[in-house]
Amino acid sequence: MHSEQQTLATMAGLFPCRLSPQASAQIEAETQRIGRSLLRASLAAEPTRISPEWWVQQAAEWATRDDDLKVRLFRLVDCMPMLDDPQALDRHLREYITDDVLERLPTGMRTALQAARSGILAPLAARGVRAATLVQARRFIAGTTPREAARAALVQRRAHRGFTLDLLGEAVTSQTDADAYALAYAQLLEELPPVAAGWAADPKVDDGPDGALPRVNLSLKLSALDSQFDAIDPPGSTERVLGRLRPLLRLARRQGAQVHVDMESHATKELTLAIFMEVAMEEEFRDWRNFGIVIQAYLRDTVRDLPALAAWAARRGTPVWVRLVKGAYWDYETIHAVASGWPVPVWEEKWQTDACYEAATTFLLEHADLLRPALGSHNLRSLAHGMAVADHLGLPRQMVEMQMLYGMGDAEKKAVTDAGWRMRVYMPYGQLVPGMAYLVRRLLENSSNDSFLRAGFVQHLPAETLFRAPQPHEHPLETLPVAVAAGLPDGFRNQPLTDFACADERSRMSEAIARRRSGLATRGAPTVPVVIDGRAVSDWPTMARYDPSESARLVASVCLPPASEAARAVEAAAAALPAWRDAGALHRVAILRRAAAIIRHHRTDLAALQGEEVGKPWREADADVAEAIDFCEYYAAAALELDRPRRVDVPGEENSTCHIPRGVAVVIAPWNFPLAILAGMTTAALVTGNTVVMKPAEQSSLIGWRLHQILLEAGVPAGALSFLPGRGEEVGPALVSHPLTALVAFTGSRSVGLEINRRAADASGRAGSLSVKRILAELGGKNAIIIDDDADLDDAVVAVVHSAFGFQGQKCSACSRVIVLDRVYEQFVEKLGPAVLSLRVGAAADPATRIGPLVDFEARDRVLACIESGRQQARELVRVDVGALSTTGCFVGPTVFGDVDPESPLGQDEFFGPVLAVIRARDFRSAIEIANGTSYALTAGVFSRSPANLDLARASLEAGNVYLNRGITGALVGRQPFGGYRLSGVGSKAGGPDYLLQFTVPRTITENTLRRGFAPTRPADGIPRRG
Repeated sequence: MHSEQQTLATMAGLFPCRLSPQASAQIEAETQRIGRSLLRASLAAEPTRISPEWWVQQAAEWATRDDDLKVRLFRLVDCMPMLDDPQALDRHLREYITDDVLERLPTGMRTALQAARSGILAPLAARGVRAATLVQARRFIAGTTPREAARAALVQRRAHRGFTLDLLGEAVTSQTDADAYALAYAQLLEELPPVAAGWAADPKVDDGPDGALPRVNLSLKLSALDSQFDAIDPPGSTERVLGRLRPLLRLARRQGAQVHVDMESHATKELTLAIFMEVAMEEEFRDWRNFGIVIQAYLRDTVRDLPALAAWAARRGTPVWVRLVKGAYWDYETIHAVASGWPVPVWEEKWQTDACYEAATTFLLEHADLLRPALGSHNLRSLAHGMAVADHLGLPRQMVEMQMLYGMGDAEKKAVTDAGWRMRVYMPYGQLVPGMAYLVRRLLENSSNDSFLRAGFVQHLPAETLFRAPQPHEHPLETLPVAVAAGLPDGFRNQPLTDFACADERSRMSEAIARRRSGLATRGAPTVPVVIDGRAVSDWPTMARYDPSESARLVASVCLPPASEAARAVEAAAAALPAWRDAGALHRVAILRRAAAIIRHHRTDLAALQGEEVGKPWREADADVAEAIDFCEYYAAAALELDRPRRVDVPGEENSTCHIPRGVAVVIAPWNFPLAILAGMTTAALVTGNTVVMKPAEQSSLIGWRLHQILLEAGVPAGALSFLPGRGEEVGPALVSHPLTALVAFTGSRSVGLEINRRAADASGRAGSLSVKRILAELGGKNAIIIDDDADLDDAVVAVVHSAFGFQGQKCSACSRVIVLDRVYEQFVEKLGPAVLSLRVGAAADPATRIGPLVDFEARDRVLACIESGRQQARELVRVDVGALSTTGCFVGPTVFGDVDPESPLGQDEFFGPVLAVIRARDFRSAIEIANGTSYALTAGVFSRSPANLDLARASLEAGNVYLNRGITGALVGRQPFGGYRLSGVGSKAGGPDYLLQFTVPRTITENTLRRGFAPTRPADGIPRRG
């Protein structure tokens, strides 16, 4: 833990500091004095029992005593805006507040909810619960319209407080929404400043370091100005954001308003800072003082970012405002980082954040000529420290302001204002649906174990505790979430995906792509050979493989051997079987781990190759390489467990069960996961002692050949692993039917998979065949996501778009049907269409690309035919025009059909392309029936906030992988073993605990150890000893 290594002294020294130790001691004493004075004044003005704030505080305190109940209540609050029907609200109340939960509620709330369940009063009481929730929302949200927000702002002015208005909404789902967000801010900037000009002057609010401050102060989020705001593409994101931001800044400057750019997640922090600094340095804004940015003290990067910002401000020549906050997304940042296997970007304990905040405060105040300080916190210790430093440095009060949140800590605000400091209130306004996320954050903050408001005004902890300088706690209040590895083989951890928010990672990927292009230009396209028993042969006719993004660019020539080569490959593998089988599991495991290390070392080059050969965009290609590493590591660890004989001994008898290889395995892989699936099936066969003939897809033979080279480099004997490219219809039947083939592992289309099954069954009884051939086949799906009528539609749209159109829909797990309950069908479609139209279509090598090319022209033509046929079956809602790209590569724009008949081809057939069918359902049970109404059962998903419906989905959805409230693609090895049933395949799940068993034959050996009445004795056999 960092807290064990990080002392308070080093935390205080995070930033360059001009204060002497003696001055720091004086500041600490003054901090104690100011803090206690503020606390006394706040307690004198704290809310009474008739105040809504008092009830919020008490409810928050009560919620902290029961985490399960708190989660239930907050989830109920979160879905409240969607429950505009009394029956729906009553149902959700019953689902979240079950009988056992009801007994744990305070008497008043229990009585009200019991009334909500009783007969004729139920609808009235349910409406009352909804109304009460919305009242609480309005406590933290300053209205739904600009006029309401202006009225709330005037109330703050009359209390001698400034304000900053924030339009609710972030991470918009479409460029249409981004335009609407920008327009709403423009309207606010047009309407509010003339109104504010008529307000009475107030020196406590208006006097600033450079004269009068703007009366209108706005905060905005850059993610709301671009639906594709993504650190993987800084140039494109910057261009789109500035296209909407610049007009707002011009308008704000003309209208005499101030603008603050809010900071959001760590993933976009660097991008947000870069955009802020770029636009602030432009000629028309460089001398503008009423512009600011947020810095979050809980981020470790703040140690670097704040000094860099000061150096930049010095070059700018005009100061900017910096709102220093602690950060509101600690849970999200830690959970996301731990789940992704990335370094945690935030301080792990609250005292570290508090210490960083105080150090950053000191730095800001020492550089107030460059960075105007706005200290945002409800922690009186933190604010008192800032006041003490400001006074020590002799800064005028107008140079600094304190900021707090609307609806919280009004007594604190009054105390700060009365002490002579400027107070500004952060006031969100807007619609309540996006506002619920903000409300839940505020409720969580009020009920947090480390909330100063709770500690000081509810628990009434002593001042000695409240104002103690930040230091390590014996028992931290916040702890990092832990990834639970139960059920995984010992030592296995998923390979983290690349974090393209890091500039170094983006550079590595760009350089790898450049190397690929340069290599092709200088050396020409390679020829992919046949490799049998270590001998590479290229003397066969070849097939040209072109870059699907640039169809004139040759990537490789692929040998097309005859069927006779298949027989030779199988026979070579059979000859190598005894030595490889007898090499032992430890030896084979070591080879797989070396292979994983080699793949890891060449990660970006392998990802770049995938973009070039099959058209995978950056993240999709990187994930495929990471999955290949995972398969190597996971199957290596699982093989060690499988290698341990299972012993069941009794007195006089020894019983041992072990697993031996089946023999020669034929691996026939698809092109859509060209490295991962080929690596998974091949390494599973190899590590269990089988020899392998690798047959890659024609479209991805170059990647397959590279994997073959890596496995040989790692130590697989040449005879144990042959490589046979070529046309599947020519060499595939010979591989499957060969008498020495013991097992076929296949991933691909249903028609080919069923043909392999039939052919293997026929061949198993022929002369020379020594076994019934084992078939493992993953055959695709017609996967559906159900959208319940209480779902978070923004989250659902994002997940559906990613699941349907990631890698152009060319995944067996892709969503090709979305089944929407009738009550929210139109709302969902209204959001889905613009979100799809906002996707950028482009070359796989471009990091901005969300939709790349299809794998080849055959796939393009097939999908275009599906779309044309679909127009005869349903209403075309959206079609993305690819424009000139249609002449340069294999591009097809995403297409969405609405009001699709579930029994039509659109509702039944697998497309394997960017085509989505939207289907209406009467109710949730009907939606599940529709989802189950195909011959497939691979993946399925549900977006719902109904506990009962989620339980029904768990029990009733027919799919091998069921995903609740998330996308349905991206299964991780070990974490989400992948595979389906019905006509989606046969065999156990890839990346699962029993996958290797399919590549082996179990043998049980029993020995009678009793000889003429005597048997060897062992301590564990239960036989009593003599003497």
